[in-house]
Amino acid sequence: MIVFDLHCAEGHRFEGWFGSSGDFASQQERGLVTCPQCGSSEVGKAPMAPAVPRKGNQLSSPTENKAPMTGGEIPPEVRKAMKALAEAQQKALANSKWVGDDFAEQSRAMHYGEKDLEAIHGKATLKEAKELLDEGIEVSPLPFPIAEPEELN
Repeated sequence: MIVFDLHCAEGHRFEGWFGSSGDFASQQERGLVTCPQCGSSEVGKAPMAPAVPRKGNQLSSPTENKAPMTGGEIPPEVRKAMKALAEAQQKALANSKWVGDDFAEQSRAMHYGEKDLEAIHGKATLKEAKELLDEGIEVSPLPFPIAEPEELN
């Protein structure tokens, strides 16, 4: 996991947790990274202090503490919460059907009664997701990225 300090166009600062820098870039391109305070999708990385290791001949002071999210260990309560969230997502997806790029179309068909209701997950562009929400169709991004069924071994 990697943690980025993020900021939105309105100046709100917040943290984002990602599997890798590539995951952040991919989610940002798809409009899945939004400000938790105002919902803005104009999000960028905030300047962060680099984690510079101490030289081997330097002693640390007894009062010096590791910065919790700059390469140090993830706090146990955060690790526990992330594990619970990942397990909840896995359980929900086990009872959900992958529809790939047809997510918006199938969501709309179920909403308007053209298709039986069922739990689905798939891909949608930011524009498609916003249009679905504007129509009163509830959709939500997954907290953790998933591999498409075709990509699994």
